[in-house]
Amino acid sequence: MANSKVMTYTQDGYNKLVEELEYLKGTRRNEVKEAIALARSFGDLSENAEYDEARNEQAKVEARIVELEALIENAEVVDEAHIDTSVVSVGSTVVVQNLATGKQTEYCIVGSNEVDPLKGKISDVCPIGLALSGKRSGDTVSVTTPRGVIELKIKSVARASV
Repeated sequence: MANSKVMTYTQDGYNKLVEELEYLKGTRRNEVKEAIALARSFGDLSENAEYDEARNEQAKVEARIVELEALIENAEVVDEAHIDTSVVSVGSTVVVQNLATGKQTEYCIVGSNEVDPLKGKISDVCPIGLALSGKRSGDTVSVTTPRGVIELKIKSVARASV
């Protein structure tokens, strides 16, 4: 049975799920269907590596479709128009300053399925995201990381521009 856990998404993250589902149900399903038909034309299916590979790909596509449908069905999309920009939450962009190094970093707080650390998108449930959630510009938070405790001062909070 599908996981019925509600996941939080920004509108952008939700739209990406829907786009991927539409691609898989349309274009990708047709590509796999054509690959299976082509492999069948090669003859004996019992020793047909192309056929086996196409069927494996079909299983992966269908599994991902089921997963995406469950994610979309249980998605809670943050209404970015109603985000309180004075408080850090999902959909916020936060600029913080590491008090030990002086380095400033910008984070976009997103749901856990939208995380992309290379783009500065961190989850609301990761250590830094959790520490920042509910805080305001000017607040200082302590975050326990694998490298130890860091002190971050929140420089600004705004609506995310994802």
